[in-house]
Amino acid sequence: MSTSASYTLRPATREDATDLLHLVEALAIFEKLDPPDPTAQARLIEDAFGSRPRFEPWLAFVPGQAAPVAYAILLETYSSFLALPTLYIEDIFVDAAFRKQGIGGGLLRKAVELAAERGCGRVEWTALDWNVNAQRVYEEKLGARRMSDWFLYRMTQKEMTACLAPCPVESE
Repeated sequence: MSTSASYTLRPATREDATDLLHLVEALAIFEKLDPPDPTAQARLIEDAFGSRPRFEPWLAFVPGQAAPVAYAILLETYSSFLALPTLYIEDIFVDAAFRKQGIGGGLLRKAVELAAERGCGRVEWTALDWNVNAQRVYEEKLGARRMSDWFLYRMTQKEMTACLAPCPVESE
């Protein structure tokens, strides 16, 4: 758990599932994306708090608010070249009413602290191209570098299914 004068950070628990889902939905709205449907919500909760967690959710609380006002989702990947884990930040989101209070920075700092404690060789995350406020914080205040020599590629389930489909037999 981490505490500052204005907020407290702690790992989320299964009891926080409803609040976590609410924040994930708020992020989807902010990013102009579809939020997880009920089936995806159930998977998200199982993947966070089940017998084999796939990611680590953190929550931020401010005095006077019963529900969390921000969250982060963290997970480890691995760098074969460094031969060290990488702490990947999938999400950091602060409710609009609580921005500019250092909460997002606190979540980022917590991720860096956890990475250092766990012997990670780096911390990585992505930012949407239109989110220039976040980019400015990352680059100017944190000293993070935008990777211009690596491009993020993604396959959704649709593309994965097409990739795994049997190749048609070529006729001679």
